Amino acid sequence: MSNYERKKATPCAGCMKAIKWIPVIFIASVIAWSYYAYVVELCVLSIESIFEKVIFLLFYHIISLLFFWSYWNTVFTPVGTVPSNWRIPEAEIERLFRAENQEQQKRVLEYCARDLPVTNRTLNGSVRFCDKCRIIKPDRCHHCSVCGTCVLKMDHHCPWVNNCVNFTNYKFFVLFLGYALLYCLYVALTSLEYFIRFWKGELSSGGMGRFHILFLFFVSVMFAISLVSLFGYHIYLVIMNRTTLEAFRAPIFRVGGADKNGFNLGKLANFQEVFGDNWKLWFIPVYSSDGDGLQYPTAANHHHHQQPELSPNPVSYHSMDETRVREVQPADASDKLIHYEINPQTEGQNCAGHRPDHVHENDTAIPVANGSIIIDMENNQTAMFKSEGNEVDVHKMA
Repeated sequence: MSNYERKKATPCAGCMKAIKWIPVIFIASVIAWSYYAYVVELCVLSIESIFEKVIFLLFYHIISLLFFWSYWNTVFTPVGTVPSNWRIPEAEIERLFRAENQEQQKRVLEYCARDLPVTNRTLNGSVRFCDKCRIIKPDRCHHCSVCGTCVLKMDHHCPWVNNCVNFTNYKFFVLFLGYALLYCLYVALTSLEYFIRFWKGELSSGGMGRFHILFLFFVSVMFAISLVSLFGYHIYLVIMNRTTLEAFRAPIFRVGGADKNGFNLGKLANFQEVFGDNWKLWFIPVYSSDGDGLQYPTAANHHHHQQPELSPNPVSYHSMDETRVREVQPADASDKLIHYEINPQTEGQNCAGHRPDHVHENDTAIPVANGSIIIDMENNQTAMFKSEGNEVDVHKMA
């Protein structure tokens, strides 16, 4: 049984679940009251012009529909959870907990994540895992203590929607903030004239009608002020491709370390990652985000993809495996192919028995498939040796 399932089965789970809905019920009550105050008390009973009534109600209901729709989807879209194939087998869990030191733990986690597309690491360089859910954490995934499970691309847990803002509903959340702000501004601006006239006593309205309109204006202004900063902040996060958690603590990458711009692909690409490639669906509360929530393109990979000519010696990273250097072509056509004969007894030993004259004893050799890379520490040059049969091809990579 997972940690999420165990938490749902606890005796007080039902009580806690009901309490968590209180903020949502409060927001829903405010929305329902504002609908009555605007439609009935303002438009129907206070505005005399039929044309003005129709125009006000038409735009109000368009904005309201988008606002309610996006809020509903933010609240009721299930959180993105980690698939079962990311779970650490019980045998490896036992090995992990029996490990005598940190290095042994790191090796166990590297083995468990050998076929998983993860690039984020912990502060000590280890693969991230959750000891509660017993899974390898995908990039940008975090454990939510309120939901009791690991959540894909977790931004934060919001009590006002009683849900985690995460990969599955982040678009809905941003639209909810935007349409909520638009809703409040529209209500405040269209009710301003009648608020002033009621305040001055120029209009008469029966009993509570006057107070409904007065409070409608005040409440809409207060909510608009609070939403401006929150909506603006999340727009900033969208165009920078960060989550709230990543804004406070930069993600740590397997190669490059901590980098707050590690997922930044450019403003348009960042926007499309959340809102999708179809511009017709950008501002409609339907799911259109790119990706699966498990892996994300990084800034370095996106740069190589966009400008391959600037990367003559690209490096690819596959999960936890060793860094694999792709076969490169000479950077210059004048680079010559050098042939060396190899003694059959030394064949397959990464050219350890036969090296060119310019390779020194203190040079560094990095083994790769069918050969090795020799780094000339004295002359700051690099050469790649590729073993084929009884010959070695050497490409200079200065």
